[in-house]
Amino acid sequence: MAIPGLPAVSPPGFHVATLTPAMPTSIGPQPVDVRDLAYLTPDLPGIGGVIKQRREDFLVEEQPLYPPSGEGEHVYLYIEKRGLTTQDVVKKLAKAFRVRRSAVGYAGLKDKHAVTRQHFSVHLPDPAGEAEFLANLERYKTMQVLWSDRHTNKLRRGHHGGNRFVIRIRDVEPTSVVSAKRILDQLVRLGAPNYLGEQRFGYRRNSHRLGRCLLLGEHQAFLDEMLGRPSPSDADYLVEGRRAYEAGDHGRALELWPRNLPYDRQALDALRQGKTAEQAVASIDATQRHFLLSAMQSAIFNTALDTRLRGGLFNRLLPGDLAWKHDSRAVFSVDEAVAETENAPGGRVASLDVSPSGPLWGPGMPRTEGRPDEIERDALARHGLSVEQVADDPGDDFAGARRPCRVRLRDPDLSGGVDESGPYVKLAFELPRGAFATITLREIMKSA
Repeated sequence: MAIPGLPAVSPPGFHVATLTPAMPTSIGPQPVDVRDLAYLTPDLPGIGGVIKQRREDFLVEEQPLYPPSGEGEHVYLYIEKRGLTTQDVVKKLAKAFRVRRSAVGYAGLKDKHAVTRQHFSVHLPDPAGEAEFLANLERYKTMQVLWSDRHTNKLRRGHHGGNRFVIRIRDVEPTSVVSAKRILDQLVRLGAPNYLGEQRFGYRRNSHRLGRCLLLGEHQAFLDEMLGRPSPSDADYLVEGRRAYEAGDHGRALELWPRNLPYDRQALDALRQGKTAEQAVASIDATQRHFLLSAMQSAIFNTALDTRLRGGLFNRLLPGDLAWKHDSRAVFSVDEAVAETENAPGGRVASLDVSPSGPLWGPGMPRTEGRPDEIERDALARHGLSVEQVADDPGDDFAGARRPCRVRLRDPDLSGGVDESGPYVKLAFELPRGAFATITLREIMKSA
């Protein structure tokens, strides 16, 4: 798909995707379906298959950014969890250590439907009860402390060195490993697209729309989007609960609402008590509100990256770009001379040391210029927002940032085999923090 003002020639080894429909041009928050995004390797057939048939088929190991020092006010824990969200573990740690949730730190969010190993910290200046508190964790069968130590500071988001993934793709022939390797080799050479995965957008794929309502202060629209509008994919009791909400029977809706949707229940309980729409939205945990704003940013980023990938600009710098340095996670401005130098065969684009960056719109986000800025403003408009609207700070730790359009895929390993659950292709690789393994799998599997 040619884009006015952009070169029609693709970089060597790059192919513009043609298998998916063009993006819609109507103004408004677009639905999120990661399956409709462009592929980097559309000319290489996928191997199909399924993932997560068993939790053990999807292992995530968080890599530390630094080792604990052995002393300090914070207890560091490396925990293996199964069937739990990161926030579920935070709650259990706060209860076991008898501290507020704010005293618990973590470096990144991890998938619920997997076996994941990640780091947590608990602020515990007095070590007297530490052994007892650690023993309290033994009653939780879905999580296990692999080791604990002491350190001087709380773990913060992003304080890890990336993630190592070991994944089995099922319902495929082991010989599919040959086709998978062709795709994986391309991803290693060109970099993997840094789309945000579908899990960022919630089970109804509407988290970005909820985030937009938060940003604009549209409280009633937020509640209607979260609690109303039954869909065919909803269980019968949830359909009934959504209809009860729409009828104004908030007590009945709360009775029907499943406990595994705690943030929905927070809003419903506030409404049941007669609180206003604004108060009901404010009653939702601040961490969740921040997540929804992040989902809005993620959807806009995906749209901008999709445009670049379709235009052959996934691994090509343009004048006006803000180039991302993968070693320092800093950006620098690109003019014509810099673009020519960095895009050359011996430049840092080819070596994956430097990449184009895309927008995570918000207050303080560094802006591109020229054609890159046009692409990013167009992505914003496609989600029904203006530059002025995303410049306002609604609170909830909302900020702007840049994100690389591609990431390095390190230490890949592929094998095929058969176990008690049948044939599989096993794939292992490491990605930097913030990158989604499901996006790499999407390229390899190309499942409908």
